[in-house]
Amino acid sequence: MNGHSSIAGISHGLHKSRRFINDGATRQARFRAARYAAPMEIRDKVAIVTGGGSGIGEALAKRFHAEGARGVVVVDRDGTNAERVAQNIAGTAVELDVTDEPAIASVVAETVQEHGTLDIFVSNAGYVTQGGLEADNDEIQRMWEVHVMSHIYAARAAVPVMVANGGGYLLNTASAAGLLTQLGSMQYAVTKAAAVSLGEFLSITYGERGIRVSVLCPQAVETNILANSPDRLDLETGTPGSAAGDGVLTAEQLADTVINCMAEERFLVLPHPEVQTYRERKASDIDRWIHGMQRFQSRLYADSELAPADWLLS
Repeated sequence: MNGHSSIAGISHGLHKSRRFINDGATRQARFRAARYAAPMEIRDKVAIVTGGGSGIGEALAKRFHAEGARGVVVVDRDGTNAERVAQNIAGTAVELDVTDEPAIASVVAETVQEHGTLDIFVSNAGYVTQGGLEADNDEIQRMWEVHVMSHIYAARAAVPVMVANGGGYLLNTASAAGLLTQLGSMQYAVTKAAAVSLGEFLSITYGERGIRVSVLCPQAVETNILANSPDRLDLETGTPGSAAGDGVLTAEQLADTVINCMAEERFLVLPHPEVQTYRERKASDIDRWIHGMQRFQSRLYADSELAPADWLLS
């Protein structure tokens, strides 16, 4: 190799290095711009709220309206409830099943057509059933569709619109069960854990493009889910289940926490602060945590004819 070739090679290498550094600097600048943008304010924003016909979704839809949102689209599989909530907040009601991806894509497109943008998507629909390994495969799959795929469908439709408009906010409802577990419901525990993991992926992947993500992880809230929980609070005896042991919040109280956490752009929204302590204990010594949960489950089902293990084995 002659000297001229060596110099040309070095020059080409330096050019590539500068381009790599410049590209990296550009990415970092975009990341900083997104990360340190103005805090999320609800005023003048356009939001879609699924599961908005009752419970947490209804409380959030009403709170967004009270905070000055320009438009709130209330989505629920129960069209009557969606219409009731929408009429109270001058919003738009849409009846659909969140496991129907084309329907989710349509409501995003229609919202943008009507309001010119989409700033917030609250993916909130959910339910709980009792069961373990003996649970029917169709039931497990249905819960996977509602608790995981619905979040994917929402993000798949909303993220491109939000990025094109300079950013947006995804609020996905999971559960403290997604961080810890759910005694008596394998399918709920597994799908809610997957929902948390999905939120992490979305935040990491699209954060530098201006997409802010929060995952709502409450324990007991006065909703239909609590009423149907396999370890719910026994209202006759006052004995709490695992989810209700730290108190039962109203959906309106939860909405207060959500608004504060969105303003601070926190990833985890923990209306029950005790959950953070439990997470830390689990992370520091998971074997001890599992043994403790085994003992807790034994106490919880002490007066039951069958323990969760017996549902499969009996």
